[in-house]
Amino acid sequence: MTRKLFVTTALPYANAAFHIGHMMEYIQADIWVRLQRMLGHEVHFVCADDAHGAPIMIAADKAGLTPQEFVGRIAAGRKPYLQGFHIGFDNWHSTDGPENHALAKEIYLALRANGLIATRRIEQFFDPVKGMFLADRYIKGECPKCGAKDQYGDNCEVCGAVYAPTDLKNPYSVLSGATPELRSSEHFFFKLSDPRCVEFLQGWTQDGRLQPEVANKVKEWFSGDGLDDWDISRDAPYFGIEIPDARGKYFYVWLDAPVGYLASLKNLFGRLGLDFDAYLADPDVEQVHFIGKDIVTFHTLFWPAMLKFSGRKVPDHIFVHGFITVSGEKMSKSRGTGISPLRYLELGLDAEWLRYYIAAKLNAHVEDIDFNAEDFVARVNSDLVGKYINIASRAAGFIAKRFGGRLSADLGVEGRTLLDGLRAHRDTVAELYEAREYGKALREIMALADRVNGYVDQHKPWELAKQPGEDAVLHDVCSVCIEAFRVLTVYLKPVLPALAAKVEAFLQIEPLQWHDAARALGSHTIGAYQHLMQRVDTKLLDALFEPPAAPPAPTPGGEALAAEIGIDDFAKVDLRIAKIVAAERVEGSSKLLRLTLDVGEGKTRNVFSGIAGAYQPEDLAGKLTVMVANLAPRKMKFGLSEGMVLAASHADEKAHPGLYVLEPWPGAVPGLRVR
Repeated sequence: MTRKLFVTTALPYANAAFHIGHMMEYIQADIWVRLQRMLGHEVHFVCADDAHGAPIMIAADKAGLTPQEFVGRIAAGRKPYLQGFHIGFDNWHSTDGPENHALAKEIYLALRANGLIATRRIEQFFDPVKGMFLADRYIKGECPKCGAKDQYGDNCEVCGAVYAPTDLKNPYSVLSGATPELRSSEHFFFKLSDPRCVEFLQGWTQDGRLQPEVANKVKEWFSGDGLDDWDISRDAPYFGIEIPDARGKYFYVWLDAPVGYLASLKNLFGRLGLDFDAYLADPDVEQVHFIGKDIVTFHTLFWPAMLKFSGRKVPDHIFVHGFITVSGEKMSKSRGTGISPLRYLELGLDAEWLRYYIAAKLNAHVEDIDFNAEDFVARVNSDLVGKYINIASRAAGFIAKRFGGRLSADLGVEGRTLLDGLRAHRDTVAELYEAREYGKALREIMALADRVNGYVDQHKPWELAKQPGEDAVLHDVCSVCIEAFRVLTVYLKPVLPALAAKVEAFLQIEPLQWHDAARALGSHTIGAYQHLMQRVDTKLLDALFEPPAAPPAPTPGGEALAAEIGIDDFAKVDLRIAKIVAAERVEGSSKLLRLTLDVGEGKTRNVFSGIAGAYQPEDLAGKLTVMVANLAPRKMKFGLSEGMVLAASHADEKAHPGLYVLEPWPGAVPGLRVR
């Protein structure tokens, strides 16, 4: 029976490029999807950028961009990773797309109609400068237990104490440095504590959809006081989806993020002209999510309950994996223990080496896997090149030179027995892939490759080629090798799709499907052999792990001095005394002030400056400052900025908040040049 599969990976947060953990998850899911397609099943494999939330809004504001522009830049950098590692998504979308806005609201309204939305007032810290409520990570202060300074609002990294942000001594906002104020606000809650939700989730999480260790962990959450209601709202300003009938209230990013799975599928179906609603209403459709162990709560409690009580299909499987470490350590760029996927590709390292290595480490359990450079070299060079590729390279030359590229149809009794033994493992290998026991599948395949290499060593085609009258035997032996290589390629294709495509071109055959392992190629003419895969160059691998060069010693401001310049370079910058005639806030930006400046030109200039977090507009009017007067005008969405006001700050703005606009001594007048 043909399966209908809707498969996703977790949505990456759109505030940074992909890291090796993302690629591990995508490779795991991609292998599973490719196996299903080779078996003839119908698969829709989608993902999207998780584009909403306060961190993106704040990062965008700091970069002088709108959140949409900020997310767009991140999204524009995704393709080299996905194409480079042969990740075959059918669609990549964004949670800020119109489909996600519509679906999130529909689901919320259905939950509300079902009596599962409640409101209550809660107290939170509020940044009076930024004009926004602060999540725990944006609040710092002194630990109430040990007194350590600069600790976050939920736990102390020095003594390990856990507390509420209101327990901090001398708290301050990480965003502005201001002392936060305790204010109350009405929030919206999804009533997970409702008996209907509890009963459903107790059954759904224990009926085989989850791995045993995940199901056991989730079971613990139902003991004691049971499930808590889930706060699903955030106050403006917030980059997200506004809650219907609640002006100034937005869905918490984790409500609309998983809805992005459905939105990406809907976007795909819209382009393909398929019926999205009919597809999800089909009871034969299987909904499968691949996720990391850090987001189990959202996918095993909130997400299925949202779907169930909004009248939608619930997931059939949540496949959870662990993290990836490097030589037993958590990844760290500064220590040289991180792996940049893009640098890996830029150095010319074969993407399928990494696909194979990661697959060889993965299993169906929630276990961390480790990248070890020596092990990587050994597995690739020994397994892929030494065992698998070697089979074709040892036989193809004889087929081309002695037999015009044509394979023997006979193969001999011993050869046919060997091939029958390889084909007999077809179902076993498929079942291991299906169960995500990739390491076991690859060990099985390499054991079969050992059999083939044993056959080659026994018959020694290089010696047969020297013996008169042995052409028929040589033909059969080399044809058996090529046929065995084809069968092994079928088994490896989910892991090595690009290499399989090269093999298909070499063998001059149609794209391999799983059933092709069961049939003989017969008398067939193959193409000229070209080397299919190189061995790992350890020098390139060393370059991948080279730690970044130590930066120059920082100044007290936390930032190394810039490169030396000459007086001519300095003279190119025209610094002038300017009077701030007027200052006002910029609607739509929490960072910018619009300054009207007199630079002694007989007219005023308009300058946008990112100092709103440090200064009130009324405190600046009439002050003198220093500006770059010959900076090219910059067109911003708020208007034209005709220069730049100078200010000083620490390099680590989070740890050392504070911004200081330069102010000349009394007696200076607008237009004087700073020399």
